[in-house]
Amino acid sequence: MSNLVAFIIEDEIDLADIFSESLRAAGFQPEIIYDGRLASERLAETAPDLIVLDLHLPGLDGCDLLVQIRNDPRLSASRVIVATADHNMTIGLPHKPDLVLLKPISFSQLRDLSIRLKKMMQ
Repeated sequence: MSNLVAFIIEDEIDLADIFSESLRAAGFQPEIIYDGRLASERLAETAPDLIVLDLHLPGLDGCDLLVQIRNDPRLSASRVIVATADHNMTIGLPHKPDLVLLKPISFSQLRDLSIRLKKMMQ
């Protein structure tokens, strides 16, 4: 099976790079998107297997992106990991992510979790 596609929707460049390397080490083909509006456009074109989503984004809020993802039938199989430093924001989400990771998130934590998710997807 070819590499699974992962979108990293995160505006902190250093974190996005760490997430990208973690997902690559887990066998995913990562794509980093730094802006919520650009992420919305990419999600309209491509259905990634995994989405790592920050809730605080420029352009379009991560909460709004989660609603878009969950309301799009093409993205129904996409797993969503919300990565946030603000756990309180996840409590009132209208749609639930598959997982919530609280920042700071280590390279090995995301890599190991991604490997387990990848096995479930194949």
